Amino acid sequence: MLGQISSRNSNRSFRYEVVGLRQSEETEKTNYPIRSSGSVFFTVPENRMNQEMQRITRLGGKIVSIQPLNAEVKTDSEQSDPPSS
Repeated sequence: MLGQISSRNSNRSFRYEVVGLRQSEETEKTNYPIRSSGSVFFTVPENRMNQEMQRITRLGGKIVSIQPLNAEVKTDSEQSDPPSS
């Protein structure tokens, strides 16, 4: 159906790398200080990605990378072995 999201991947998470966050009234509500330099990393569930992007933008941050956390990692032997002919 249009507008429905498959729930089979609902447990996927992503790591956002964010730079440029600044201290503001919104960030004052947290229990920890926000630095204006360096990278900050957030772990975000797939179903909250859009809301988190909007929140980061409101706080003055810029997302520089998004990486999946639940991706399968190939072993060294799987990466270096060419297919057999």
